[in-house]
Amino acid sequence: MFNGMGNMGNMQGMMKKVQKMQAEMLKMQEELKTRTVETTVGGGALTIVANGKKEIESIKIKPEALDPDDVEMLQDMIVSGVNEAMRKIDEMTEREMSKITGGMKLPGM
Repeated sequence: MFNGMGNMGNMQGMMKKVQKMQAEMLKMQEELKTRTVETTVGGGALTIVANGKKEIESIKIKPEALDPDDVEMLQDMIVSGVNEAMRKIDEMTEREMSKITGGMKLPGM
């Protein structure tokens, strides 16, 4: 009559695991916000540091990269450096989150 009741314990156990995973993910997300990545482009002419919140913390430009006759090159290096920093943050986030999810892809992560 109550054959399905044995599965209730399994369901409760799974729900506890999911809740634990959610708590670990939230903790990791907060920790990742404090981490930084650094990327260098243009043979070291430009260095960008960004944090896990995808905010640029610093941009360092070597004086030899400043050519008033070629501003476009500097602009391209900045765009390239920022894009590379964002890619590194995404990779770092995915790598750390996969430790919690066991490599399972979750929407919005």
